[in-house]
Amino acid sequence: MELTDLLRIAGIGLVIGLLHIFFEQTGKKEFSFFLFFLAYIYITAEMLRFLRIFFTEISEFFQWLSMTV
Repeated sequence: MELTDLLRIAGIGLVIGLLHIFFEQTGKKEFSFFLFFLAYIYITAEMLRFLRIFFTEISEFFQWLSMTV
């Protein structure tokens, strides 16, 4: 995981937050709900990608550890 990944997620989160507030203030609650739903799916996909990277790193560490013993 790199800093650019975190900044991208934070930037998308800020844009979605601002759009959510805008749609709530204008009375478009259905758009606000769908925006939240799409954001939830996006963050879930990103977290699955980060978990895959994390577990790959852990498995490589244990393989390295077993070779040195």
